Amino acid sequence: MNHAMYAVLKKDFRGIVSNRRLFTELLIVPLVLTIILPSICVVAVHFAPDDPDIVKMIEMLPQGGRAESLEIAVAGLIFNYILPVFFLMIPIMTASIMAASSFVGEKEKHTLETLLYCPLSVKQIFQAKVLASFLFSMLVSLISFIAMLAVLELEVFFIMGSPLAPAAGWLVILFLLAPSISLIAVTLIVRGSAKAQSVEESQQGAVFLIIPVILLAAGQFSGVMLLNVWILLGLSVVCALLAWALLQKAMGRFTYEMLLK
Repeated sequence: MNHAMYAVLKKDFRGIVSNRRLFTELLIVPLVLTIILPSICVVAVHFAPDDPDIVKMIEMLPQGGRAESLEIAVAGLIFNYILPVFFLMIPIMTASIMAASSFVGEKEKHTLETLLYCPLSVKQIFQAKVLASFLFSMLVSLISFIAMLAVLELEVFFIMGSPLAPAAGWLVILFLLAPSISLIAVTLIVRGSAKAQSVEESQQGAVFLIIPVILLAAGQFSGVMLLNVWILLGLSVVCALLAWALLQKAMGRFTYEMLLK
């Protein structure tokens, strides 16, 4: 990455941080999904009576995923099988906020012409925009995970007397599947941003990207399909190949004419 691409990346980071409305949106969604909602679940599991439906879900777990205490088992179910799906939503939501304004935001601020005069080809500009949104979404995901892990472990330890053990699937989610899904979302949204006439129009396309993840979350909550490491690895490979193909196709079709329409 040359100095000019780094300057574009830095400008996009600074633009999103300085925009209080957008930055607040980026903080609220991960806060609700990774701190508030899990905390409510932990408290509810501790104080609510045993629920037959929860017991049935626990019975669906593999032997290694069960615990002697029902409370710890339910907390582990939430932590290792339900919360990981949220970390597939967070990169898409972050990308929908930042990437959606990448080019259309330049148009609205009347800075697109200035950007095109920088010593970068149109494909390098596209790469810089994609990289900025991708890195930002991964940064938000990583910070969210660290905050969630710290808060949840403390709550479970003080309320239930035993810490939670993260499953191996978390590594696949954080370092393989989430980055692949984030790159797919960023590539599609940034490319759509070049054609859109407003940020709102660009963000509308991001809604359809999150539908499969919502269905996956519904499957986790209902116990229809609990994701294991092998399923996650398979999804990661498919999503990584799809992300690479979409990025190559998008760069090949990205032109000055598309931006200036």
